[in-house]
Formats: sequence, C-alpha cells, structure tokens
Amino acid sequence: MMDDVLISNLPSELLRSALRVLVSQGAVTQQPFVQHIRHRMLEAPPATPSPDALFPEIYEASTTCKQYLALTRCVFSCKLAKECLPYLIHFLDSIRLANARWTSGSELGAVLATFDGDIVQAVQALKESRPEPTQELEELLMKLFISIKECYKYCETTETPYPFLRSERQVKDVLGILFLGQSQLSGSEGICSAKLIVEVSKETKVETFKLGQYQVPRLFNGLWQLSSPAWGSGTAEKQEAALLSLVKCGLTTADMADHYGDAELVYGDFRNKLPAQVKNKTYAATKWCVFGPINRPVTSDWVLDAVKDRCRRLGGRVELLQFHWHDYEAKQYLDVLVELVSITKSHPELVSTIGLCNFDSDHVEEACEYLLSKIGAVGIVTNQVQFSLLDSRPLQLMCAVCTKYDLKLLTYGSFCGGFLSEKWLNQPAPEVYSETSQLTPSQRKYFDMINKWGTWADFQALLDVLYSVARKHGVSLTNIATRWVLQQPAVGAVIVGTRLGVSAHGDENLRVFDLILDEDDMNSINRIAVDKDGEKTKEMFSKLGDCGNEYRAMH
Repeated sequence: MMDDVLISNLPSELLRSALRVLVSQGAVTQQPFVQHIRHRMLEAPPATPSPDALFPEIYEASTTCKQYLALTRCVFSCKLAKECLPYLIHFLDSIRLANARWTSGSELGAVLATFDGDIVQAVQALKESRPEPTQELEELLMKLFISIKECYKYCETTETPYPFLRSERQVKDVLGILFLGQSQLSGSEGICSAKLIVEVSKETKVETFKLGQYQVPRLFNGLWQLSSPAWGSGTAEKQEAALLSLVKCGLTTADMADHYGDAELVYGDFRNKLPAQVKNKTYAATKWCVFGPINRPVTSDWVLDAVKDRCRRLGGRVELLQFHWHDYEAKQYLDVLVELVSITKSHPELVSTIGLCNFDSDHVEEACEYLLSKIGAVGIVTNQVQFSLLDSRPLQLMCAVCTKYDLKLLTYGSFCGGFLSEKWLNQPAPEVYSETSQLTPSQRKYFDMINKWGTWADFQALLDVLYSVARKHGVSLTNIATRWVLQQPAVGAVIVGTRLGVSAHGDENLRVFDLILDEDDMNSINRIAVDKDGEKTKEMFSKLGDCGNEYRAMH
C-alpha cells in the first residue's frame, strides 16, 4: 500500500532515478520492466498526429513533434523494432506533406539530426533481433527507404540540408543483409561520393606499434559511442569532419563493431572518400562478437561469410578483426580462430590480422596453444580488455600471457568514462541515478568500478596525485592516466571513446605523446592505484574475476 503511495506522489525525476536503480539490478528487474512497456505499447499503440500537427511552424519543432519522437524511441527501445517502422515512415512522409523547412542551426534542424540517429538505432535493434525475412518486413523496409529517398528529393528541391544520410546507409545495409536482391539500392550517391582533401602531417609525434604488417598509432579512435543515443547524435557531416580532424593529426585507426550502431558504415564511407595515399594508411579494427550458441557446425564458408559481412559494411579490408566468444565451455571458438587466421592467408584483401576481445588469460593461452598445434603459429596478434588505474586486473596474469605469445593489449575504459579527469577533482560523489547528474550508462558502470576499487575519498586522493604529476609535465590529468596504461607491459594502444560530431578532444589526447612517466611518477601513482605489492590489483581480480569475466556473466 505504501509503495503505491510513494509511486503516486514521487516527483518524476525521483521516480526515474528509482527506476534506473531497479533496472540496474539485472535481468530479474530489467526484463519485467521492458516486457510491461512492450505490452502497453502493443495494447495501446501511440497515435500518429497529422503532418500539420507535427510541423505547424517553419524552423520550429512543435511539442507534438517532440512527444511523438519520444514515444517512437520507446517503441524501438522496448524491442518492438519492426513495429516501430511505420512510425518512422509516417514522420518522414509528414516532413514533405507539411512542407517543413529548417536550417542546420535551427531547432527543427537539430531535432531532425537526432531523428536520423533514432532511425539508425531502430534499424540496429531490428538487425539484432534477427527477424525472419518475410515479405511483409521487406515491404516495410522498402517503404522506409523510399520515404528517405523522397526526403532527399524534397531537400534538393527546397534547398534544405539533407539530414538522413546515416539513416539511408543503415536501411540499405539491413535490406542487403535480409534480402540479398536489395543490396544495390540507389540513394543519395551524389553527396556520399565526393572525395575528401586531406594530408596527414609527416611531422606527427604519434607513437606507433606493429600490428601485423602495419605501424599503427598507440591511440585508437573508439566508436562504441555510436551504439547508443545516450552520448548524443551527430550528423553525418559533423561525424565526417571529426574523423577528418583525427586523421589529419595522425590518429588513423578506429575501433568499432557491427553492433555499435552504424559505426562500420560511417567509417567505411569516410575511408573510401580519402585519397588513395591517405586511405592506405587509415586502418579499421572491428569485431565479430558471438553472444550465444551458434547451433551449427563451424565451416570455412560460414566463417568467411562473417568476414565478408564486415568487409561489405566497411566497403573494404578489415586490418584487424577481433573475435569475442560467449562461453568457453563451447569449444567451437577454437576452430573459428583457426579458420579466421587461415582467411588472413587465403584472403588478405579481406582481413589482415586477427585478435581477441575480452578473453581471459587462461583462454588466451588455450587459443594460442591450439593455434600452434593446428597451424604451427600463434596467428592472433591482440586482445582487447578493460585496463585503467582503477581496473588493473591485466597486471595480475594477462600482461605476462600476452608477452609470452607476443600479443598486444588494446585497452578500453582507460579514462573510466571521463571520471579520470580534472572535472571530478575536489567534487562530491555524484548521485548516480539522478537526472541532475546527467551520467551516461557508461559512466554509471565506471562509477561502480570506482566503488569496487575503493572509496570516493580514495578516488579523490588518486586524482590529486594525478593532478600533481600532470602539472609537473604540463599536460592534463587524463593524459597522465592514459600514459600510465601505455607504459604497462604488452600494451599496444589505448582506445579513446570518440563522440563523433558531438565533442572533440583529439588535440588534447595527442599530448600523451609529449611525456614519459619517470620512476618517481610511477611510484607515486602506483602507491594509490595498485597499492603496495599490487594489493588493489589482486582485490579487483578477486571481486571481478579475470579480464572479460563480467561480460560472460551477462550471457
């Protein structure tokens, strides 16, 4: 009874906070929440307002428009991806029918840029649901594609900025996946194919390491933030400009995955616009993540098809394909790795090198020994894991295993979602689930990592030491946190999350190459970060298990 009183009277902000806490507890609470929303959406589908109600004024987004888009996000976010398609089509068609107008800087222009990201996420949800390729679904997707094309024609006629290039690529891609006959659809090729003019500075200070036949930067551009609108949504033009800026300063390698929204499509289109001499020195690291049982035998053709799928989205070669496997008890992954390494020899035009993603130390070793026994070589070159001042688990076993087999670590989470920055120095701990804190889902995850590592007071002591070292070297606190990881055994590169078209920190991140941490620096940092004799490292290993264990616990 009192719970109902609470729910009825709580301010909406506090109610949202409470829901986030409940959902964060795992599938026991998260699944009923999503199922309830899905049931309500099916029982009482959102209305579709008229075009004039959505767009009553030039350059402005009406309240009705914003409410409609919010409900549309709810539809695809509760796993009703197919059911969401008519809502996307209606909104696109309404733009033309209402004779809407916008500029790049107008309120409506910003809303349409966000809607472009919504279509990307809705179609990604459809891809991940692995739907049956029915005639009904094909017709719906073709209607969506035609609506996008009609918007392109409308924009040409009215000389209005075209905001749906990302959507167009994503819809073409899903049609190509599900309905092979639709893989060559024509779209707005005129604005997709213009070559970019760019030169990479020959005086770059960027450190590199050897990845197969390539020398690649020790900072990778991480594109995982394209997997969710929680980090903001940039237009195709702004994303391209951001990538261009990164390449110009020598950060020429990007890390992505097929489930990071449209990351492969964004990067592939960008790379194919570059002059040949620059394109050939711009590298793609993507992933093949198997999150559940494959329910089929491992064959050469099946593995090759998976490789080709990623090459198709990238519009070219994959320089590093990283493999993730859901369950070490299912030993087919060893044969998959044999096939992948073999493909680097038989089809070097498709994929150059193979790596692992979130493998633990025992199974990195198992994979290496299996490959040695089957093909006479280790074959794999990297393992991607979480590694930071707060999560130093790789120091326990992983670094030694990678050194033994000559693998390089690619590390993510090294900034702890931005917590390892001056922004949080001398600040109170955030209210993680409060809307006023405006933390992303990723930051909530890393806040949990801070609490596993120590107290907020411990964290402030670490930030204070990092700040002192940063002042000594004339760089940012974040640079010091990054440099610490780069100086650990077997580390090849740190992957830096890049909010393409939303924010940029490329120049600041480059300053990590202006310094080397000396023995005094390392000792003062280690005294707090890993503690005497690595006690904090051992504690984190004991609490979380080896690298990647937390992800397999989710499956």
